[in-house]
Amino acid sequence: MKSYEVNFDGLVGPTHNYGGLSYGNVASQSNSQQSSSPKEAALQGLAKMKALMEMGFQQGVLAPQERPDVAALRRLGFSGTDAQVIERAAKEAMPLLVASCSASSMWVANAATVSPSADTADGRVHFTAANLNCKYHRSIEHPTTSRVLGAMFANQQHFAHHSALPAVAQFGDEGAANHTRFCREYGEAGVEFFVFGRSAFDNRYPAPQKYPARQTLEASQAVARLHGLREDGVVYAQQNPNVIDQGVFHNDVIAVGNGEVLFYHEDAFLETEQMLAELESKLAKVGGKFQSVCVPRSAVTVDDAVRSYLFNSQLLSRPDGSMLLIVPQECQANERVWAYLQSLTSSGGLIREVKVFDLKQSMQNGGGPACLRLRVALNETELAAVNPGVIMTPPLYGSLTAWVEKHYRDRLSESDLADPQLLLECRTALDELTQILKLGAVYPFQIN
Repeated sequence: MKSYEVNFDGLVGPTHNYGGLSYGNVASQSNSQQSSSPKEAALQGLAKMKALMEMGFQQGVLAPQERPDVAALRRLGFSGTDAQVIERAAKEAMPLLVASCSASSMWVANAATVSPSADTADGRVHFTAANLNCKYHRSIEHPTTSRVLGAMFANQQHFAHHSALPAVAQFGDEGAANHTRFCREYGEAGVEFFVFGRSAFDNRYPAPQKYPARQTLEASQAVARLHGLREDGVVYAQQNPNVIDQGVFHNDVIAVGNGEVLFYHEDAFLETEQMLAELESKLAKVGGKFQSVCVPRSAVTVDDAVRSYLFNSQLLSRPDGSMLLIVPQECQANERVWAYLQSLTSSGGLIREVKVFDLKQSMQNGGGPACLRLRVALNETELAAVNPGVIMTPPLYGSLTAWVEKHYRDRLSESDLADPQLLLECRTALDELTQILKLGAVYPFQIN
């Protein structure tokens, strides 16, 4: 039976703005308060989806959240009509309004952790929505994320869904941004690689001093238990706390894996040699041959990696067994990074080709190609059970492009978030989107 890795890309929401909400994310903070273009951001993301579809990769789309999140503002004490809630928040607590308008759900690498059926005890694909409790603006996402994923992967014979972990610091979970899976073939048993920044209960693990470590070891272990993963099919590794303090807020900013290959920076992990040996040993037990590509700090510094998002790239398998790297335009603009990539692809190694995409709107808010997609390994039976409305096709691309052109603003500044009309525009757009994607009622305004 054939199997595939399907990339479900996040559709950028209508309130895409540069609120600078993510402490520890250098790009997010450095572009704070600039005007954004929601329309351009969404179209850039759709262009990448279309390009991958045309290259023969299985491609899907994941809907954005309802924003502003008026219900979240009500829980914080703002009352009245929806318009009055927004007006009061803008007047009394603008940072809370900005947080309630965040379009950060576009980075669906943080939406959930996914384990394919070949790895799980019950032979189903398992999803655990990430609690994202390190940042308030992201912690309010998981209820809608769970409903959207449930509407996309509704067949209980093939798919199992778990609620987000407890929303406390000890179980901080950032989803697939800190999770990679290695395998010989997508439909075969593999090794799931969980990267954590700190331990909540074991002080033997060093912690960063400047920026928060968002993923805990305990959260990763809990997800592995929920998904029914076997001990021999899991490897845990700690992210280097020094690189977290340099702006590497997720593992996917410093490493990316696919198939049997890990592409990583020399300074990405602690106990690197031990980790590589464990990955090699466990993958060999299921018939795989682990391989790694280490980028030396002498060629690309951590600062280069953070500013270019070299590792926040998509590493994709081509039919001939070689790999393609999808990178943001910022990699081409960085002299050292681009020189390294040119030498990498000309060396005859595993990564043979690099394709560059303009994702400036996303990049300025701290997320690149890898942040924009949630990877789901599916066999052909499972793929047939996915809601067909979310699988990218030329007609769907056309419908979504027209939808964005119709509903999205060209420019959005912080002051625009206080406009009650923005809420009406977003709800109108999302109501139409759920019909396009055949999701049913998944947003609070559709349910309540």
